[in-house]
Amino acid sequence: MLQVVILAAGQGKRMRSALPKVLQPLGGRTMLHHVIGAAQALAPQRIVVVVGHGAQAVRQRFANSGLVWAAQAQQLGTGHAVQQALPALSPDGVVLVLYGDVPRIRAETLRTLVDEAAPGALALLTQEVEDATGYGRIVRDTAGGVAAIVEDRDATDAQKALREINTGMLAAPARKLSGWLAAVSNANAQGEYYLTDIVSAAVAEGYPVATCHPHTETECLGVNSKLELARLERLLQMDHAKALLDAGVTLADPARLDVRGELSCGRDVSIDVNCLFEGRVVLGDGVRIGANCILKDATVGAGTEVLPFSLIEEASIGERARIGPYARIRPGTTLANEVHIGNFVEVKASQLGEASKANHLAYIGDSQVGARVNIGAGTITCNYDGAHKHRTVIEDDVHIGSDVQLVAPVTVGRGATVGAGATITKDVPPGELTVTEKKQVTRAGWKRPKK
Repeated sequence: MLQVVILAAGQGKRMRSALPKVLQPLGGRTMLHHVIGAAQALAPQRIVVVVGHGAQAVRQRFANSGLVWAAQAQQLGTGHAVQQALPALSPDGVVLVLYGDVPRIRAETLRTLVDEAAPGALALLTQEVEDATGYGRIVRDTAGGVAAIVEDRDATDAQKALREINTGMLAAPARKLSGWLAAVSNANAQGEYYLTDIVSAAVAEGYPVATCHPHTETECLGVNSKLELARLERLLQMDHAKALLDAGVTLADPARLDVRGELSCGRDVSIDVNCLFEGRVVLGDGVRIGANCILKDATVGAGTEVLPFSLIEEASIGERARIGPYARIRPGTTLANEVHIGNFVEVKASQLGEASKANHLAYIGDSQVGARVNIGAGTITCNYDGAHKHRTVIEDDVHIGSDVQLVAPVTVGRGATVGAGATITKDVPPGELTVTEKKQVTRAGWKRPKK
C-alpha cells in the first residue's frame, strides 16, 4: 500500500507574491498540480497535502479533489511538517514524501523510489551535481553506505566538498517513519526539525538505507524565486517542443512555443512562432497555425489554416477552413468544413454551415448561419438589447451585403439577398432582395468649413 505526503506549507518569500508559492503557475497549471499529477500516476491509497501559508487558497484551488489536508500552523521544518500528516496516514505500507515546489518530478522516478522502499528500506532520492551549494550532502561510510545527511549550513568544509546531494524526496515504511520523526531534534543552525535527520536514526538502528537517482537531470529542481520559476517554464516548454517534434510536428522555432495544457496533433501539422495553446487543443492532419496565434480548448479539423494573430477559444473548427488573420473565434462557436473567417471578424456562440464566409470586419453573435452564406464587410448581428441576448438565423445560400445590421431576433430566408447598408428588423423572405432604401441627396452650394 502506498500513501503520499506533499509538503506545501511554505510562504515562498523570495517569490515576492501574495499568491502562495505552490499555486504559482507553470505551464498553465499550478506547481502543486504538477506534483499531485505525478503522485496520482502511482495510484496511491491517499494523498495528504500539508498546508500552512495561504492554506485556504490552496484548499479552494483543489476543492473536491479527493485530497486529504493537514495543517502546519507554524513552519518548524520538514520533519515537523510530515509529523502533521501522520494522523491521516495508515500505519501500513510505504509513505512517499514529496514537495509542492518541485513540479518537474516524474512518475517514473517516484516509482523507482517506492520500489526501493517496498522490501523494507528507507529510500532516498539523491543526485550528483556540479555545484552543491545550498543542498544537504549525502555522507557515506567507508563501505559506501549512507551514514547521514548534513544540511549545507551545518556541514564542515570536507562535507561541503561532496557532490551527492539530497533532493528531499524519500520513501519509508509507515510504521518506522513515525518513530524516527519522534526522535528528531531541532538542535541545528536553523532551529528546525529536519526530515533528513531520520536517516541518522535509521542508520543507528541498522535499518537499510537505499538510494536511487532521478531519470533526468532537471526533474528535481525546486522553485524559490520568479527567476527559478521562469527557468522551469522554459524547460517545460522545451519538453513539449521535443515531444511535438518527435511526433512529426513542424515547429518554426521550438524555443518560441507555449503549451499550457494538452496539445494533440495529427500528421504534417505546422506551427509558426509565438503560438500559445491553453487547455485541451486538438489539431487535425495538415493543420497550419500562423505566427502569434492563441488557441484555448479548441478543435481544428484537417487541412485548416489559421493565419497570424488569430484567437480561437472554446470552439470547434471544421476541415479545410481558413481563419484570420486577426480573427477572433469566441466560446460556443462551431464552424463547419470550408468556412472562411477573415481579418477582424469576430464570431461568438454561433454556428456557421459548410462553405460560408465572413471575410472582412464583421461581428456574428448568437447566430445560426446555414451553408454557402456570404456575409459582407461591416455586417453585424445586433444580438443584445441591453438586457437579453437574441438569436439571428441566416438560412442556406444567403448573400448579406456590406454594412448590414441584423437586429435580432430575426430570420433571413433561404437564398435571400440583403442589400448593402440595410438595417433589418423584420424577417427577410426567402429568395428575394431586401433593402432599406434612402434617397441620395446633393446639397448645392454647400461649403466645407475652414479653419
